[in-house]
Amino acid sequence: MRENFEKNLEELKSKITEMGELSIIALEKSVKALKTQDVEIAIKTIEGDTAIDKLEVEINQFAIWIMAKEAPVSRDLREIIGVLKISSEIERIADFAVNIAKSTIKIGQATSLLELTHIEKMNKLSIEMLRKALQSFLEENMVLAKEVGDLEDEVDQCSRENYKKLTTYLSEHPEETNQLVQLLFVNRYLERTADHITNIAESAAYLIKGQIYDFNS
Repeated sequence: MRENFEKNLEELKSKITEMGELSIIALEKSVKALKTQDVEIAIKTIEGDTAIDKLEVEINQFAIWIMAKEAPVSRDLREIIGVLKISSEIERIADFAVNIAKSTIKIGQATSLLELTHIEKMNKLSIEMLRKALQSFLEENMVLAKEVGDLEDEVDQCSRENYKKLTTYLSEHPEETNQLVQLLFVNRYLERTADHITNIAESAAYLIKGQIYDFNS
């Protein structure tokens, strides 16, 4: 029975890994679309969200089935609950990628002001954070979980600098209001993305140590 439980758990982890990779691709595509002002890539990013949503449903149903069938307790239960929480966080991250793609479409072909910001850096940091957060959960690596919290501080700093630059530029160039407002939205989406990734790292830390951590503090 234990061997069968472990097999089901590995399948569940495989699905969460796949969901994470799809979300990373979504983040990469959404910011690439923003940088190149490519509406087609933006649309593909939006369309790709369906697969991520479908995976979340599969993970939730499979996890509930395992709990009903195996009645796991203690650490096993923490692991399954962790997967459920992480799938929810990844789904939100994918939604932010969709929102970035929508902002790209709204900006259209106006002369890009992306160089005013650290948005590309924020996205790279977020992707690095997501890889580390998932790895920390799958490998039960506390060091990686803590590194995610450190990287979030960098994202937050970028976000504050972006806000200052964009609002200052907006006061001087009101004719660019549409694009600047959309870039402010994108800045917020990436800042929130980092928050959700940090939540994943906290779920990993809870699995490893059996106590609640707050890497945002």
